[in-house]
Amino acid sequence: MEGNQQRVEVNILLLGAHNVGKSALTVRFLTRRFIGEYGDIESVYSRVETIDGQEICINIWDSQFTQVGEKSCCISDKQLQWADGMILVYDICNRSSFDVALQQLQQIRRSRKPSSVPVVIVANKRDLQRHRNVSSEEGRLLALSQRCGFFEVSAAETYHGVLLVFHRLVDLVRERRALRKTSASVRSIVRSVSAVFGKKRAE
Repeated sequence: MEGNQQRVEVNILLLGAHNVGKSALTVRFLTRRFIGEYGDIESVYSRVETIDGQEICINIWDSQFTQVGEKSCCISDKQLQWADGMILVYDICNRSSFDVALQQLQQIRRSRKPSSVPVVIVANKRDLQRHRNVSSEEGRLLALSQRCGFFEVSAAETYHGVLLVFHRLVDLVRERRALRKTSASVRSIVRSVSAVFGKKRAE
């Protein structure tokens, strides 16, 4: 590939409590299939997607939930540094999983600048409405207050909704990179202009 069509990589970290559907979301995105049961296996998967005419290698770290004492938001420094974007998953039928998502989001915000990494919050298991314990409004308000994306999906029922989650996060990562590149160019121009005028004053 040539020029701006060169393949780029995006690293996505999936976070959330046990049994919220992180692996189901990942496998649905990768294979279009739904598998209901998974073991506690932490893995990194890759898939190449063409988005807006550009090939993007999407690396997905399906993280294993760990709890240290009463704290259930242990995200490693390695994970935080690796990720270009993060997906926080909770189960709409499980109030405690929503609390875990909030705790993990707070850790992300403490560990990195709030604007440095895009985050999408995903409310999973929308197909189990009769067992719902977390309202859509609560999820949307949390996302709005923390400037995150928000999706309510069912990994069990639809592929398209899951696809939208990953593509939206990839778009946010690309937008953030473009913004950083523009900011760096502006700073470079400012330094060059300052150097020229400083030199003239010295003369």
